[in-house]
Amino acid sequence: MIDLATELYTGEYFMKEALIEAEKAFDAGEIPVGAVIVWKNRVVGRAHNLTETLNDPTAHAEIQAITAATNTTGGKYLTECTLYVTLEPCVMCAGACFWAQLGAIVYGADDEKRGYSLTGQSILHPKTRVIKGVMKEKCAGLLKSFFKKIR
Repeated sequence: MIDLATELYTGEYFMKEALIEAEKAFDAGEIPVGAVIVWKNRVVGRAHNLTETLNDPTAHAEIQAITAATNTTGGKYLTECTLYVTLEPCVMCAGACFWAQLGAIVYGADDEKRGYSLTGQSILHPKTRVIKGVMKEKCAGLLKSFFKKIR
């Protein structure tokens, strides 16, 4: 039996929503990264990578989700929102998170090649909280399956 209160507290409920988005990307031949933005326990933005579909190197899941969330909330700042994303944001996406002033970022798998934390500097907004490793194995497994499939 699912304990919804525990899943909400640990972030698993919304990470599962981000994984649904990542699976959409996988099915479309995109690198399987999914993101949802949550405000007051309600998803206000959801997206997955669209770089191949849109032929746009900036069409990462996080940026697409930020656009959706700002359209939903009607404001450019997301200080009371949390981004749930299946992979650690890259430097570009971390910069977008900075400008959106996200209240928190929760991510699953570490990005050992292109993650923002590799810079050794905090490029996120100073008030942004970060929680990493939520459903890490599931998030990393989807990425590994994708790259195994295309190689």
